[in-house]
Amino acid sequence: MAGNPLLNSMTKNATQGDSRFGRFGAQSQQNNQQAYGQQQGYGQQTYGQYGQQSYGQYGQQGYGQNAYGQPQYGQQPYGQQYGQPQYDQQAQYGQPYGEADYGVAAPTYSEPISAGERLTMNDVMVKTGINLGLVAVGAAVAWHAPVLLLLGMVGGLVLGLVNSFKKKVSPVLVMTYALMEGLLLGGLSAVVDMRYPGVAIQAVLATLAVAGTTLALFANGKLRATPKLNKIFMIGAIGYMAYGLISILGAGIFGSSLNSFSIGGIPLGLVVGLFAVALATYSLLLDFTTTSEAVEAGLPERESWRLAFGLTASLVWLYVEILRVLMYLASIFSND
Repeated sequence: MAGNPLLNSMTKNATQGDSRFGRFGAQSQQNNQQAYGQQQGYGQQTYGQYGQQSYGQYGQQGYGQNAYGQPQYGQQPYGQQYGQPQYDQQAQYGQPYGEADYGVAAPTYSEPISAGERLTMNDVMVKTGINLGLVAVGAAVAWHAPVLLLLGMVGGLVLGLVNSFKKKVSPVLVMTYALMEGLLLGGLSAVVDMRYPGVAIQAVLATLAVAGTTLALFANGKLRATPKLNKIFMIGAIGYMAYGLISILGAGIFGSSLNSFSIGGIPLGLVVGLFAVALATYSLLLDFTTTSEAVEAGLPERESWRLAFGLTASLVWLYVEILRVLMYLASIFSND
């Protein structure tokens, strides 16, 4: 260790203390005032501290200090090979803090998404418009061929699950899902309209009114999804699914579903239907919130298809529940 001035200085500093820094790694006042071939001056470096900067200065010599024996600004310290990082040394002037020195590999970061690849609200609107157009096409076809209702029901269920759990969104699967949902809505509307004429068009208008009102209130900041409401929504959705499962089992085993029961003369199916409309409306509000947050976060443009899928699913759910409520109301007023 006697041949290495840097290590000798570090060892002695750690044990003796310094009047400039207290006990933190420096020599005493008498030991550190002598310098080899140097005059005393403000901010002067001590003998044995090669390549270290004085306190409060950045690459400058102390006042009245000779330059003999000291490394100049930007030079490597004595005994240190070119290209090696300096021990506990700050970055050079003009170099960003934390950036590696010459010869040291700098950390790599993922390149930011360019402005042309970022998600925009217009992207989501266009993709959602495409999906709704496919829903309308499928509904028009199934309106004249209600048997396609079964195909739309099975296809929509399978593709809905696939798109929900697929990590990388597929535009083809999203658009196919929209087409299947169109077959479902068209066939279901045709069957209901045969029994209760005019109900289908009323359901379409009511869906547009509810969705438009929800969007307007969200855009004005009057309506927002909150964590507390999200918990209530999840509990309500689970309860609604449990009710539907019990109703289906009851119809298969006992020949009558829970919807046939009434509360104060009001069919239970109507009460549950109104509750389901509220759930579907809040689901649509969640989609609006998710879309707004995704745009603000600058997600990739391809995620617009995933957001469009969520909006399409919520609108389909809302239409089905409104159609069921109108069907119950029509049955009450027609005394069926």
